[in-house]
Amino acid sequence: MTEQALAGRHAMVTGGGTGIGLAIAQALAAAGAQVSITGRRGDILAEAAAANPGLHALQMDVADEHSVVTGCAAAIKARGPVTICVPNAGIAEGRAIHKMDMAFWRQMMAINLDGAYVTIRECLAGMHAEGWGRVLFISSIAGLKGLKGAPAYTASKHGMIGLMRGLSEDFLGSGLTFNALCPGYVDTDIVARNTDSISQRAGISAEDARNMMVKTNRHKRLIRPEEVAAAAMWLCLPGSESINGQCIEIAGGQM
Repeated sequence: MTEQALAGRHAMVTGGGTGIGLAIAQALAAAGAQVSITGRRGDILAEAAAANPGLHALQMDVADEHSVVTGCAAAIKARGPVTICVPNAGIAEGRAIHKMDMAFWRQMMAINLDGAYVTIRECLAGMHAEGWGRVLFISSIAGLKGLKGAPAYTASKHGMIGLMRGLSEDFLGSGLTFNALCPGYVDTDIVARNTDSISQRAGISAEDARNMMVKTNRHKRLIRPEEVAAAAMWLCLPGSESINGQCIEIAGGQM
């Protein structure tokens, strides 16, 4: 049904070499889009692109404004205006406020929030010229409620939703829509890393640490990246034009 529905579209997915980002990029490519996948690890991006002719590797650090500006310009020159922008790149790490320093806080904001802002800013001109655009923020359930033990992460994801809501108002009726996907714990490398971190901090087994995250999801299982990608696709396809300024919870139940 979605085959070639996005033919002629150029999408950009930051953090597109693994996890949620890669699943979304693959789904967009399967629907005919040319997808620029970005990240800091060139080898990971090259491996993903080699397996799918619709994916194009672009080494880019979203925490570095110059890297984003030059990276977006190169992608636009190669494949035309970006009309689907997925600011997905992010880090997730819990740390109590009295254990945080300014460097930790700034890194969280620089990647999760500033990176989304600069990436979208560099893509908006092309969307506006085309009269059509889809911006899909990859936030989190932590963007909708406080996540215990992770105040910086929570603040960064709330900030993404505030940015999304502001932009959705600015561009009402323009053909551009802005929405946020807010998944619970997804079965990705981030969960694997957090399992080790929680295990060490709490002095519990890796299995118990993983179960703590699983139990946070209302249906008591980890979410598959493909489930998040399916929601992203829905927001890019015909029929979603009136979905704008919304937070889509993907957590197995009401949060």
